[in-house]
Amino acid sequence: MSVGQLPARNSYRSASRARRLATPLLSAGVVGGLSLALHFRDPHTQGSWGFCPVKALTGWDCPGCGGLRAVHDLTHLDLGAAASSNLLFVVAIPLVVAAWFAWTRRAWRGQGRWVPAIRHPLLWGQLALVALAAFTILRNLPVGGWLAA
Repeated sequence: MSVGQLPARNSYRSASRARRLATPLLSAGVVGGLSLALHFRDPHTQGSWGFCPVKALTGWDCPGCGGLRAVHDLTHLDLGAAASSNLLFVVAIPLVVAAWFAWTRRAWRGQGRWVPAIRHPLLWGQLALVALAAFTILRNLPVGGWLAA
């Protein structure tokens, strides 16, 4: 290919199925391996997986605080404890899994990379940031103590 020449538009489609599936399957393997590690090493024990720098610096639970405990609880099939550790994380898991399945299906079919057909993606990104900020503030107020890790 010479300088200035663009690759063929359907180069993704012409790649082998194994090559197209490599990234989504590797991602699933990494997540599965980390989940397995969290199953056997309990993050409920103080310092077993380190500490949250946001909590150490500010004393506040960040939006991710309790995520490791939630995964540990989910691997032990304890949905209530997982939701108690980080409700936002537990609610987001089905969305992430659905996006992963869509990604894998498109890779299987050779349909190219998945770009969500979202109207106003900037607005959705801003709404997600507002939701994260609201969750963080609420879980650190006395009224939202039930959301704290």
